[in-house]
Amino acid sequence: MKPWYYDAPPSPRREAKGGIKAKSQRGGIGETWWSRRFVSVLESFDMGARLTRGRAYARSGQVMDLKVRSGQVTAKVQGSRATPYKVTIRIPAFSEAEWISVQEAMAGQAIFLAQLLAGDMPHGIEEAFGAARLSLFPKGTRELETDCSCPDWANPCKHIAATYYILAEAFDRDPWLIFQWRGRSREQLQERLAGYRQAEAPASPESIPGRPVEDLSVHGFWARGEVPRPVPSTDSRWDVLLRQLGPAQVPLGGRGFEAVLAEILETAAREAHSLVLS
Repeated sequence: MKPWYYDAPPSPRREAKGGIKAKSQRGGIGETWWSRRFVSVLESFDMGARLTRGRAYARSGQVMDLKVRSGQVTAKVQGSRATPYKVTIRIPAFSEAEWISVQEAMAGQAIFLAQLLAGDMPHGIEEAFGAARLSLFPKGTRELETDCSCPDWANPCKHIAATYYILAEAFDRDPWLIFQWRGRSREQLQERLAGYRQAEAPASPESIPGRPVEDLSVHGFWARGEVPRPVPSTDSRWDVLLRQLGPAQVPLGGRGFEAVLAEILETAAREAHSLVLS
């Protein structure tokens, strides 16, 4: 592992072909709040000009390959030599017991899973990890064990720093990768969160021991002499779920996506209401 105190002078790089070029070509890197949060955490570690040189590498497409696995990120970065350098960035993956604590905290917020499935990281996610006495993002340089096959002893060298920035943009595209890095795949987390939600759902009459199953057929309904309930009013708010999920930030003809969809749902409700009463 490279020490943190040495900073070697920059060396010329070879032009990379077919690399992963950072989407952001000026200013800060990261479009979403969670990728910007990750970058701000890294920049708070006072790595100086080393991150600046890495940002230039990321924007020129020097990172040739990036893979995110449980506890580590690996990449190949084209430097001054013909063969790309191999970069590894390790972070402690949470144990099963730690993930159970996090999942219980996340399951308490039904909106979390809905937002994640929509490709959005919930703003309260860090509080959920904090409730389990854990941190989703690295807390310091001691949590990050990095290595690069280049001869530069700086840590991070520009190849490691470039990998950090490309990783941030990968988080932009897929927030589930942050959980993957901490030891939980998308499929595992979805399955466990869905399991919590199912366990909390009310039991059906068939599943309650000793309770008779009601006849829900048309014949059974009229045999009890019951009167159908009034048709629901169209004054109900059809955009409740949309408001719970938060803004989608997708403009449609100058209007918000939620407003357009809410209008469509309201129109459909009124048409259905008219058909029932006709």
